[in-house]
Amino acid sequence: MKTLTVLLAEDHTIVREGLRALLETTVDFKVVGEAETGLEAVALAGKLRPDVIVMDIAMPGLNGCEATRQILARNPAARVLALSAHSDDEYVARLVAVGALGFVEKQSSGALLLGAIRDVGHGKAFFSPGIAKRLLRSQQKAREEGVTDSNRRGVLTSREEEVLQLVAEGAANKQIAVRLGISIKTVEKHRQQLMNKLDIHETAGLTRYAISVGAIDSDVQATTF
Repeated sequence: MKTLTVLLAEDHTIVREGLRALLETTVDFKVVGEAETGLEAVALAGKLRPDVIVMDIAMPGLNGCEATRQILARNPAARVLALSAHSDDEYVARLVAVGALGFVEKQSSGALLLGAIRDVGHGKAFFSPGIAKRLLRSQQKAREEGVTDSNRRGVLTSREEEVLQLVAEGAANKQIAVRLGISIKTVEKHRQQLMNKLDIHETAGLTRYAISVGAIDSDVQATTF
């Protein structure tokens, strides 16, 4: 049996250590790296090229959804399994849209998670049973209504997603410009575009939206630089 290499992307140390301990109970997994932030996950995924990336969703600086999008943009063959305490349809839809191959709730059993990693590692999609049923119903409804990703209102670009998260974390335009390596005017442009797309025109509303779609945790602290 082939040993699957795994990258763990999770900002909570105790959870990450628990995941590593779980994977070390089997002979077919090898943890090759650990990331505490989305930016670290993107960098390590490119460097290590693991078979599976187990990706938490709510991480500081760059959330798991955007990290997944960036990883797959650089390496379309990468296989990402999302792991989250939240499994609202919006969370799942966002991860599927950017290319994640599976989604497992943190409340799931260890056995289910190990099975999910195996399936994703061999190129199969895997979703927790409850999520799979809801996803199927959602896809059927979308087909019946003729809704596609391209005609949904409010689809954000990768850069707009990054700006949204940093705004929601409390960063000012100048701080965002430094973090992303772009001009303040460009930040202002992206900020206005995402506000227009979402029809949200104040920072508090953007923060609430970011929390609702899993871009940040509800207890996130203001960004420090």
